[in-house]
Amino acid sequence: MNDTSRLGQSAAFSAPAPAPPVDDSHRHAPMRFREFVAMVAALMALNALAIDVMLPAIQDIGAALAVADPNDRQAILPAYLIGFGLGQLLVGSVSDRFGRRPVLLAGLVFYVAAAILCAFAPTFAALIVGRVVQGLASAAPRVVTAAIVRDCYGGRRMASVLSLAMTIFMAVPVVAPSIGQAILLVAPWRAIFALLAVYGVAMILWTGLRLPETLAPERRRGIGPRALARAFREVFTTRQTLGYAVAAGAMFGAMFSFLVSSEQVLGELYGLGPLFPLAFAAMAGGMAVSSLVNASLVGRVGARRLSHAAVMLFTLIATILVGLALAGVLTLWPLLVLLAGAMLLVGLIFSNFNALALEPMGHIAGTASSVFGSVTTLMAATIGGLVGRAFDGTVVPLFTGWTLLGLGALVAIAVTEKGRLFGRGT
Repeated sequence: MNDTSRLGQSAAFSAPAPAPPVDDSHRHAPMRFREFVAMVAALMALNALAIDVMLPAIQDIGAALAVADPNDRQAILPAYLIGFGLGQLLVGSVSDRFGRRPVLLAGLVFYVAAAILCAFAPTFAALIVGRVVQGLASAAPRVVTAAIVRDCYGGRRMASVLSLAMTIFMAVPVVAPSIGQAILLVAPWRAIFALLAVYGVAMILWTGLRLPETLAPERRRGIGPRALARAFREVFTTRQTLGYAVAAGAMFGAMFSFLVSSEQVLGELYGLGPLFPLAFAAMAGGMAVSSLVNASLVGRVGARRLSHAAVMLFTLIATILVGLALAGVLTLWPLLVLLAGAMLLVGLIFSNFNALALEPMGHIAGTASSVFGSVTTLMAATIGGLVGRAFDGTVVPLFTGWTLLGLGALVAIAVTEKGRLFGRGT
């Protein structure tokens, strides 16, 4: 064997072995990975359940509390989102200072109290106040959960964790309207809020017993006016974080506009009536499927490629829906198929946008998660509420809004990425 061969062989033998995958599960011990993902999903589901379980009850609530205009009854949903959006502004900063656990548990306690308030609301105005308070309280699990994931994981691993959690979480929109409908068959609408209170108590017990503090003391930040101003300035001046927040807000607004008018569109306009929860479940199921697909693909393809392509296809579907509606040929089955396709794409958007926005913000994950959640939620409440109230007995206003919002999201992405869509990396 010549010297070159010996040298090459020696180099081969002495080359370091590939590094094993990084295991960060110790950061949320004693929970193992699967329980951690399940808890993240269950905490996320607090918000989805508080919105989607209401859908079959909107008519009953309006009739019981003397609200005649169907478009006015929709306020039950935007009121919750407005409180949810406002509450997120400070929750992250507070959790950056005092830790994740105490802020999360306090939010859950107020969530339960607000649900009880709604259950006994004597007037529609009192119910709206209760919903705003419930939204404010639910900001804690939303923001703190995202910050906890960012504490424990980063990069594509973080996107994968969020996607797996979203897969479980997406089961809630599938079944929540059916749960609400089932409750209405045996009890008045107030029992729905009792269910939310029970769920909140269950989460208090689970997180209180099993979730450790994930924010190390040396990583905690002050919450004085100057510290907050610096953190907010950093978030709002970080191109990637703010750009994906705006894009996510546009897409969330599109989804929420359908949510607030879904019972009017499917239940009344297309005559599904009691079958509305089943149709809604079939469409929402597409989001769960795509979230599972995203969890397996994001590590290989990247969050940018998946989410950018999904927004483009969503905008195309919205444009087709507008065209069919204007032509007067949008019958029930084409509508359901195209809606299912749009929902399928949504599962490839939100978890990736969230991961992309928070990636540069590891050192202020709580504040960044607060701003991201607040921007997207307030945009959704405002845009979705306006588009929903534009319902005029046709689906033209709804899907015109979808098209414009999809185009707006694409513009925000293009500006953020300086024109380079489908980029490599995270």
